[in-house]
Amino acid sequence: MRPRVVLLARSMDVGGAETQLVALAIRLQREFSVSVVTFYSGGVLEAPLRDAGVPVHTVNKQGRWDLVRFVARLRAKLIDLAPQVIHSYLGPPNLMAAILRPRGSRLVWGIRASDMDLRHYDWTWSATFRAERLLSGVPDRIVANSDAGRRHVIQAGFRQDRLIVIPNGIDVDRFRPDHPGSGALRAEWLAGTAGPLVGVVARLDPMKDHETFLRAAAQFAAVAPSARFVIVGTGSDSYCMSLKERARALGLVGQLVWAGQRRDIPSVLGALDIVSLSSAFGEGFPNIVGEAMACSRLCAVTDVGDAAIVVGECGAVVPRRDPDALAAAWRRLMDLSPAHRSELGALARARVVNQFSVDAMVARTSAMYRKLLAA
Repeated sequence: MRPRVVLLARSMDVGGAETQLVALAIRLQREFSVSVVTFYSGGVLEAPLRDAGVPVHTVNKQGRWDLVRFVARLRAKLIDLAPQVIHSYLGPPNLMAAILRPRGSRLVWGIRASDMDLRHYDWTWSATFRAERLLSGVPDRIVANSDAGRRHVIQAGFRQDRLIVIPNGIDVDRFRPDHPGSGALRAEWLAGTAGPLVGVVARLDPMKDHETFLRAAAQFAAVAPSARFVIVGTGSDSYCMSLKERARALGLVGQLVWAGQRRDIPSVLGALDIVSLSSAFGEGFPNIVGEAMACSRLCAVTDVGDAAIVVGECGAVVPRRDPDALAAAWRRLMDLSPAHRSELGALARARVVNQFSVDAMVARTSAMYRKLLAA
């Protein structure tokens, strides 16, 4: 009989942690009986789980302050599923798993970020992180998806003997060069110009530092008038409005596409000449960088989390919050000959296939579960 595993998350809305959970859950079914439990229902990533035969259970949390009934429902669900391993993702699920895990189950926490600047978020973020630190002796393992994330929580006071690193895994069959649909998107976004086409694919959030991307775009456009820029992702209405106002002030209205949230990310990445990561803090293993590299795209990234480790010698790494350096990196990459850019793109894909594939991530996670169960 296959061991029972529950993967616990806040929701199945689109995000880096949630994407990794889906990839893990689907492939773990070869060895384990896997269920996914969420606080909130309705996320778009529920569909691929159900299509793959992974049961998805939700306890229907009714907002932030629905605590007593929510805790009772979650406790009852975990008791009913009787998992031998609970693997929770991110702060609130980590805390709930530590408090409510059934007797005899093994507990794994997932840590996905590094050096978060919590001043940009409300008090619940800081409170959750402090509670995680206090309870970090409860889980049997704490899995960081990056070396930077592991260092960060050790410095914050988490139990070091529980911590291991399992890098994110990229689905190199889904993210591949020459994806159908890329050509049409590229033509749409370039709108008859010669390019190049530079994009950022990230939720609109302070940690992603779109301000630096916009300022770099304004500088790059001054020397490459035919360049076009794409921002893929959504965020709060107020934050989106402030970024659009900033873009107008920088004179980018005619050269910038706000593409919103998209589900055809392989096609999006394949349409771009350069995929940029402008984050200022908070990154662990930036999925989008690995996905872009698997599509043989060139990446220009800020030195946050493990971004530099992922890119290696296959792209450009610049200091965070430095639009001058980011624009200069775009120029260096586009000044390369087409043959050199193609060679770098092939090397980028090979790097992801060899070091950061989803199969490697699943194998490492499965071995950790087996070790915990054997103990």
